[in-house]
Amino acid sequence: MVALLVAVAVAGNVVWNGTPYPSADPDAVAQRLKARSDEVNGGFALSGKYAAGSGRVDTGPCYYRGLRGVAHVDEARSDVRSFALDWSVPGVPEATARDAQRRVRQRLTQKGWKLTHEGDRAGATFRELGFRFEDPEGGDQVDVRWNDSTTTLSVSVYAPCGRVPERFVEHDWPEADWHPEAREHAANFAASMEARTAL
Repeated sequence: MVALLVAVAVAGNVVWNGTPYPSADPDAVAQRLKARSDEVNGGFALSGKYAAGSGRVDTGPCYYRGLRGVAHVDEARSDVRSFALDWSVPGVPEATARDAQRRVRQRLTQKGWKLTHEGDRAGATFRELGFRFEDPEGGDQVDVRWNDSTTTLSVSVYAPCGRVPERFVEHDWPEADWHPEAREHAANFAASMEARTAL
């Protein structure tokens, strides 16, 4: 009888609160997103005249799950955050952007990431190139976009919602800053990728 009551209580908790969010160490998440950004930037294999700008890991809202979400519609949880690092490479011509995106797509596919969105489209007055890949193991996403009006390669690297420690202060977070790795490292990375592809 006690086991039955415990099972009912647990089931009721899951229905009310929904699936619990996993714990997240903000510094570890930031380090992971910055490493992924370095990989994408290196994978672009752009010449030295196309330089990526710095970025910062920002947090975003996450919401209540289960029936509790109905009671807290559009109310973000204070203890749960998503994470995103946005950065860009300005002034990239279309042919160069296509080649850079092809190399990154190939790299993500080789790593076992899954294409979740295809964003290439064109109209009478515009052209856009883009895609989104997701890491099936952890849920991180990489979103790459380019359009002919800005000629900017825009990149967003996301991590899913996670429960953050109470001591986490997002407005004064030194680990959040990202600066692209040196161009020499990116060139070496690109050369090694081309060599692997040739094998």
